Amino acid sequence: MVALGKGVEYALHCLLSMINKPPDSQLVVGDVAQFQGVSESYLAKIFTRLKKAGLVCSSIGAKGGYELARPADQITFWDVVVAVEGEFRLFECRNIREKNAIYRDSPQKPDWGLRGPCAIHQVMMDVEMQIRQSLQAKTLSWLSEVVSDKISQEERDAIAQWFVRTLGHRR
Repeated sequence: MVALGKGVEYALHCLLSMINKPPDSQLVVGDVAQFQGVSESYLAKIFTRLKKAGLVCSSIGAKGGYELARPADQITFWDVVVAVEGEFRLFECRNIREKNAIYRDSPQKPDWGLRGPCAIHQVMMDVEMQIRQSLQAKTLSWLSEVVSDKISQEERDAIAQWFVRTLGHRR
């Protein structure tokens, strides 16, 4: 079964943290890993991929760290999936319709086998396209709005205060 790895989930949660970070600040991987409760070394690898894909940018120095490279409404779930996992195929057609017992050893391949795409292949490609389109339709801004609607103002304030305290300790 094809499954997107935990890296996609980690990346989306961490990018969400970056949307609501304190103004004029950048987040270091260690802070984001600590906040999310995930492995810093694993997250560092994810951030390397996100940077290579142009989703985050970084700077070095005492006030260095990561920030979104584009506005949140211009970063889609699909962008994150491709950055973290690479391009993927849900289905790989083996074209077995031409390999059945009747035609396997025949120099003549069946006419019906050459007419149009295999129906199975077509269904799988349609599903893959629907998944891609769905992921392309969801942005980090959308995610931020959905999450914001689910948590209380008190929780939003606590998150903001956590990052302000954490960033303050680094300065």
